Amino acid sequence: MKKALIIGGGIGGTTMAMALQRAGVESRIFEAYDRPADYPGLFLNIASNGLDALRAIDVEVVDRADGFPIPRMVMWSGTGKRLGQVANGTPLPDGTVSVCVRRGALQKALREQALDRGIDIEYGKRLEDYEVTADGVVARFTDGTHATGEILIGADGINSRTRRILDPDSAKPRFTGLVSVGGYSRTNLAPTTDTQHFVFGKQAFFGYLIRESGDIYWFANLHRPDEPTRGELAAIPTEQWRRQLRDLFADDLPLISQIITTSVGDIGAHLVHDIPTSPVWHRGSVVLIGDAVHATSPSAGQGAAMAIEDAVILAKCLRDAPDINAAFTAYEHLRRPRVEKVVAYSKTLSDSKAPGPVARVFRDLMMPIALKLFANPKSHAWMYTHHIDWNEKAVTKVA
Repeated sequence: MKKALIIGGGIGGTTMAMALQRAGVESRIFEAYDRPADYPGLFLNIASNGLDALRAIDVEVVDRADGFPIPRMVMWSGTGKRLGQVANGTPLPDGTVSVCVRRGALQKALREQALDRGIDIEYGKRLEDYEVTADGVVARFTDGTHATGEILIGADGINSRTRRILDPDSAKPRFTGLVSVGGYSRTNLAPTTDTQHFVFGKQAFFGYLIRESGDIYWFANLHRPDEPTRGELAAIPTEQWRRQLRDLFADDLPLISQIITTSVGDIGAHLVHDIPTSPVWHRGSVVLIGDAVHATSPSAGQGAAMAIEDAVILAKCLRDAPDINAAFTAYEHLRRPRVEKVVAYSKTLSDSKAPGPVARVFRDLMMPIALKLFANPKSHAWMYTHHIDWNEKAVTKVA
């Protein structure tokens, strides 16, 4: 194989290009934004299994993206009752644990490493359509240009244009009933070293961590039975969000209002969607990875890791399979059961964030017991200990 076209220059797309290069496949990345998007979103978790997958292709992001370790998570009720503690992933053999990074810093670190390796990234290239030909595929962009390659990989996110062309009947992203609001603050609270805290408030869910520098990373998940539009969210100014959030958490731990009050910069908001399953992962010379085919809500902290794992596994399959169809089939066979299980698990966590009054009392009583039984390292080993050995031959025969 000589050339792959990658649609999307985010976490999945840049990882895909570096994994393909490691497998001996040339690629070009086509990004819809007209310039590098180093400041989108807020912050995210890279689970230890995602870091392990990056290491399979010799990519390190923790230092380059100012990542900091978050090996523990502590759960609280809104009244201040400690509900329990769980591990945030499983440490790698060298002790590396899951880390928190700003999304923009992560994307910048991955982009710079891709560029350092000689990978081309073209901006202002929004996919309009593609055509599968006898020799491969032709991608056409809204600016009137086109590109040709042997395969096309859709890494263009939850609202993937590639997915809509590949399968016009594909399911639309599912609204989880949550709106995520977040930002950064500075106050005199003590650092939460190695720990992220989560509060099940009376009306909403709140998460925060405090770095040694005093910087506070925080978010709130608000339950909305009816899905608002992006425009409606974008029209809410920061000061209005600040007032609404203080009202929502007025009867919960006082430190929440303190964090919200001292927020600096804009408070951002986005709808939380997922894609529980996609019937079509590939067709002909075209294949999907990451959120384009199996988006997960952020509740399990696995979104970035799943896209990274996809990229590495797909590259291995293209390296080892006798042809493109066999490679794509093996990739789906290896990835579909795992990612759909992660999406379902994350949806369960999302559903627990906004119960009614009766369910809230029951949750606060039972969660300490449930965490000991079901949130121990052994129960989640399937998610965090997943290891990709680059030198191991990919499965290419599918029953």
